[in-house]
Amino acid sequence: MIEVDDSTLAFTALQPDDILETLEQLGFECNGRFLALNSYENRVYKIGVADNDNVVVKFYRPGRWSDDAILEEHAFAMELVQQEIPLVPPLEIKNETLFHSGPFRLAVYDCRGGRAPELDDYDQLQQLGRLVARIHLVGQTADFEYRPQIDVESYGINSRDYLLDAGFIPDEMWDAYESIADLVIDGVQHCVDRSGAFNELRLHADFHPGNVLVAAEHFHIVDLDDARTGPAVQDLWMFLSGHRDEQTPQLNALLKGYEEFRKFDARELHLIEALRSLRIMHYAAWLARRWEDPAFKQAFPWFNTRRYWDEHVLTLREQAALMQEPPLEWRGD
Repeated sequence: MIEVDDSTLAFTALQPDDILETLEQLGFECNGRFLALNSYENRVYKIGVADNDNVVVKFYRPGRWSDDAILEEHAFAMELVQQEIPLVPPLEIKNETLFHSGPFRLAVYDCRGGRAPELDDYDQLQQLGRLVARIHLVGQTADFEYRPQIDVESYGINSRDYLLDAGFIPDEMWDAYESIADLVIDGVQHCVDRSGAFNELRLHADFHPGNVLVAAEHFHIVDLDDARTGPAVQDLWMFLSGHRDEQTPQLNALLKGYEEFRKFDARELHLIEALRSLRIMHYAAWLARRWEDPAFKQAFPWFNTRRYWDEHVLTLREQAALMQEPPLEWRGD
């Protein structure tokens, strides 16, 4: 296995034979089935083992997390499973969950199938709300030591500065991007100020429909790779879609389920569009930071085109306006 220092190019050194050999060293009998799953920050593969079984192996991107941060993610997953929350945890092999192979860290998971939840199905949204509340009941019992917070600086300011400094913004759009990015960051801060003092806790933090598998009406939660500290609403807002009149009943279904287990602080509704804005800024900077990874140029060929930046600036303008509007209405008791 070749050693590669640059994290954007690291996975060019990861070959199928290396992956299968690593699993066999962990005690799995691979049967030749091999499928790369959709994952770009890390590399994730479904591997056939034994006769008709499969496991999923995740190779962490070198340099992104420390061992301590990954182990903290794994420990949080185990806490959730101990409370019978249907999350797919890393497998323990000889009392370990994190393994090393050359420059890579990896974890192995049971393979679970399913489809994404339907966001117009209010019963499913209510069930999701219950699951999120149960995650938060565990999340509030301790703090992360090694994993970061969701905040304006890391998601907003650092993203803006990176894009401006790295030369990704077309020259003719540089001033427009800087102006709207500054306006959005100010808007996020105003939303935070309007919400007042809210509690922060350990979160899934990347809880979107793609990280929930629905099979025969049973839910399984996957991928705690982005687990961070932040407000509870971070694990809820990504299930809201469409216009305001569509999002309002979705929100009420989520929170109806959520409040069966945990009280929701309505002040956090001021944060929804702020968190959405930060995610949009962070996503653009993430694509830029990973642009030299060949998988990104293949998967996101539209990035770094004039059309992309036109649409990105327009989206940020829309977000700046949305953050000025009143929060979504919630018919809480």
